[in-house]
Amino acid sequence: MRLDVLTIFPEYLEPLNVSLVGKARAAGRLDVRVHDLRQWTHDRHHTVDDTPYGGGPGMVMKPEPWGEALDDITASGEGEPVLVVPTPSGRPFTQELAAELSGKPWLVFAPARYEGIDRRVIEEYRGRYDVREISIGDYVLAGGEAPVLVMVEAVARLLPGVLGNAASHGDDSFAPGEMADLLEGPVYTKPPEWRGHQVPDVLISGHHGRIRRWRRDEALRRTALHRPDLIERCDPGCWDRHDRSTLAALGWAEGPDGRFGRTPPAVEE
Repeated sequence: MRLDVLTIFPEYLEPLNVSLVGKARAAGRLDVRVHDLRQWTHDRHHTVDDTPYGGGPGMVMKPEPWGEALDDITASGEGEPVLVVPTPSGRPFTQELAAELSGKPWLVFAPARYEGIDRRVIEEYRGRYDVREISIGDYVLAGGEAPVLVMVEAVARLLPGVLGNAASHGDDSFAPGEMADLLEGPVYTKPPEWRGHQVPDVLISGHHGRIRRWRRDEALRRTALHRPDLIERCDPGCWDRHDRSTLAALGWAEGPDGRFGRTPPAVEE
């Protein structure tokens, strides 16, 4: 996979040289190219922003350097890239979206600063490529470089050969399969006792069926506590008899359609 990142702060992307992403780059599984947007400016001050039309606070990133840079970058490879624009007003970034993007051969990231990029840039390239405006959460950062780091790591770890144990994907929170739409439960390692805290007996029992059930129940408990919305919208077909019993014990009520809610469903008269 090839990844290009356009930024006015190339040094912000240094973490891409370490950990899993750095190892994937060194192994040739990931081709990451970081570009300084100011290289496509033509004035002595390397200006990339200007005041917004219509007034208002802040500055807006100019279309000319972005257009020239994107033209050069997209002309340097084969095929059509997916253009990823981090923005608080974009589609939420999810594990499902990370998996989709991991199947693309080429991603180009356009992280903005200030009040964002002149909208005409997005409109121009939406007519040429698959443009994704993506948000990593309902908050505002100083720029889009941190979201790029988040998305690249989430995508890169799904590439073949990047994780030492490919089966690790299946145990992730939000991973498809048995644990779909549930948060991952707690994990433990040696020693079996630490500062008076014991590893749960079931995990050292050697009984794999009971261990799987315990992990499922713990995932249900953690999801009910931290992300009840995931349980409320889960397809009823994903619950087995034991799941229903566990959810009931946690105070959830099953409705006529098989979905669970935190309060008993209203009785129709």
